[in-house]
Formats: sequence, C-alpha cells, structure tokens
Amino acid sequence: MATTDASDLRGFRRQRLLWSYGLGDAGTGMAASLIGFYLFIFYTSAAGLPPWMAGLVLMIARLWDALNDPLVGWLSDKTTTRWGPRIPWILVCAIPLGAAMAAMWWLPPGPVWVKFAVFVAISIVANTLYTCVNLPYAALAAELTTDEGLRTRLNTVRFTGSILASLLGIVIGALLLGNHDNPATYGQMGILSGLVVASASLLCGLGLAPSARNCQKPISQAGTTRRLLKRVRQNRRFIMVLGLYLLLWCALQIMQTAALIYLPVVMHLPEGWSNWILLPFLVSTLGGLWVWNGVAQSHGRIRALQWGTGLWILACTMAMLIPPLDAAIAPTGSASNAVRLVLLLLTIVVAGTGASTAYLIPWALLPDAIDADSEKPAGQYSAWMVLAQKICISLALFFFGNLMSFSGYVAAKAMEQPDSALIAIRLCMGLIPAILVVLGLVVMRRWPEKGLHLSHHLS
Repeated sequence: MATTDASDLRGFRRQRLLWSYGLGDAGTGMAASLIGFYLFIFYTSAAGLPPWMAGLVLMIARLWDALNDPLVGWLSDKTTTRWGPRIPWILVCAIPLGAAMAAMWWLPPGPVWVKFAVFVAISIVANTLYTCVNLPYAALAAELTTDEGLRTRLNTVRFTGSILASLLGIVIGALLLGNHDNPATYGQMGILSGLVVASASLLCGLGLAPSARNCQKPISQAGTTRRLLKRVRQNRRFIMVLGLYLLLWCALQIMQTAALIYLPVVMHLPEGWSNWILLPFLVSTLGGLWVWNGVAQSHGRIRALQWGTGLWILACTMAMLIPPLDAAIAPTGSASNAVRLVLLLLTIVVAGTGASTAYLIPWALLPDAIDADSEKPAGQYSAWMVLAQKICISLALFFFGNLMSFSGYVAAKAMEQPDSALIAIRLCMGLIPAILVVLGLVVMRRWPEKGLHLSHHLS
C-alpha cells in the first residue's frame, strides 16, 4: 500500500490523529510526573530508606531502563506487521505497564535492604515496559508526517496530554498524600495511576492505528546495525539535539525531585500546601507549551527555546533568593508571609512557563535529525535519545540523593535541618539547574533552523 503523510488528513481523521497522539503520553506522563515528584519522598519518608539508598534505587532503575532502549528501538524498527512496526508494541504492553506502575508504590515488608532489592526489581520491570510503550510511540512523530509544523503540533498535543494527566496526578497526590509517611495512601495513588496508564496507552494505539498503518517506515537493510550506530554518532544535528535534551531534562529532574523538599523544608510551607502548590507549575507548563508552539511557528523553534529558557533561568534565580515564610503563623497570616507566598507562586509560574521548552523543543527538533539520515530509522534515534537521557537523569538523581546525605539532610517529619542542607536544597532549585540550562543554549548556538542537507550533517 502507498505511503501516506498525515499532513494530508482533514476533518475528523486529522482530529483523531491529534487526540490519539495526545493520549499517548498522558498515562506515561502522569506516571513519570508522580515518580518525579513523589517517589524519592515515598522511599525515604514512607519506606524508611536513607537518602543515598533511595537515590541508588532511582539510579539503578534508570540505568537499566537506558540499556534496554537501543534493543527496543532496534526491535521496533525491525517489526513487520499489517499495522506497521510501532502499534503492536503499544497495544501488547499497555496493560502490563499499568500493573507494573501500580506496583511501584507498594511497600514490601522486611528490613531496609529487602525493601531496597524489591524496589529495584519492580522498577526494572516497570521501566522496561515503559520503554516498550513509550519509545515506539515517540518514534511515530517522525514517521506520521514530514511537515515541520505538524510535527511541532504533534509534540505540543503530546505534552499537553502529558501535563494534563500530570495535573490529575498532582490532584490525586494532594488529596491522598496529606501525610507523606503513610504507605497505604501511596498504594491507592499507584492503583489509580496504573489504570490511567493502561487506558490511555490502549486508546492511543487504537486511535493511531489507521494512520500508522500507511505512514513512512524505516528502510530495512541487511547488516545495518553497526553502520547505523556509526551514522548516529556522525549525525551532528542529532548530537546537538541530544545535548540539549540531556541538559534541560537533568535540570528539570533535579528541580522536580527537590521541589517537595524545598517547599516545606526551606520555604516553611505546610505539607498540604506543598502538594497543591505544584498545580500552578503544571498549569503554567501547559500554557507554556502552546505559547512556545506559537513562537516556534512564527519565529522558529530556536527563538522559542531562547525566550523560554530565559524565563526558566529567571525563575531559578528567584528560587535562590526568596526568603522563607514564618513557620510560626499561617502562610497568609501576616502581610510579610503573604508577600513571600505571592513571590513563591510567581516563581513557580515563571519556572513552569520556561521549563515547558524542555518538553517541546528537543522532540520538535529530533525529526530534523532523523530526516538527515537517508534510512530514517526513527526507532533507533528515539532510543538513543531516551537512553542518554535516562543515564543522565539517573546520575542526576544519584547526585541529588548523595548531596542530600552529604549536606546532613534527614528525612524525618518536623526535623530541623542544618544550614548546609538548606543551602544544598536551594542550589538544586536554583544555581545547578540554571547552569545546565545555560549549557543547553550553548550547545544549540549553531543550529541551522532552516533546511536539511544530508551531506552537511553526516560524514
């Protein structure tokens, strides 16, 4: 059957494509957001793991998750079915993924080392299934269409679905996790998130199936694996996109992990308020996606990146400088507290608006790098992008856990933290992510926004 381009779709079929693609990252995005915000807290406060051990669990799981990406990407590129190479992966793995994501929030009995081993095992299974669903899904953006505008729009609706689901997750977390030390509430949150993951992934796969069946597919050639890896390394566009993606997501992951410690411990915000105050971050991130989508359509994706990351750096600076609230009175109990609360909310909104570039811009630029390769193996390029991201994030999380332990931070309720811990937490919300974002801009300083020429980018 002849290859078709999704840019030719009109009316209901185009809307079905956009809605289905938006659902694809809704379930996995919700799960990833809950993991980013709450899993470190679950391991330390509810399960009783020391911070360094909690960081080690996250690092091991991420490293394993990274190792399976090239294999899944290669297998996905080589899969041949009547529905194309990607859809069967999504549909087959959707329900097992939901079950595994729910199991991540189960507290096993036994001593700390037993819990550590169980957490590692569950995380390895869950992250493997996550790759089997999310990587083939991500590869579809480059295959469904060659139109730059539609590719950016697909990634915009992708992360819109992700952030809307994350908002739902934060609401669930805020309602259920009034006490961060109670493991039963984490289990309830896990079951709900597992149901969302499985349902959204199934609906996505079914909705995309008609378009994916006839879209562009990888060009399969015998003995291409080693040569493909060489081409990936020599694709300068891809190396630039990869560098940007790693730096922005390491910055975002460190801030997400630190946020639920920063708010109550450094800013003296009550835990109940800390859960709900994450909502403005996600709402502003959602708004930022559409703002930067508009800027990208009118002024180019690099200009959107520059403006967005400028706001992000401003927010990091504010997070470093805002004085804490007076813990002896309510957040709105005095004029001074109210002003500081407003400044904190403003910081969160600015950070969310700027940080949305980490979601949108790298994935909007990735298809350009894939197009620079004549074989267009979207699964492999997506795999290497996600692999490097996971390795980088795993090291960032391990760094965060060890920094917290080294600084003297103790995960105990109402525990007064030493000044060294307070400084370390502020650095994780301010200076450290700001430096990473600036380095991302440096990496992209020579990106050619217009035109694709294979000979210029592959040796």
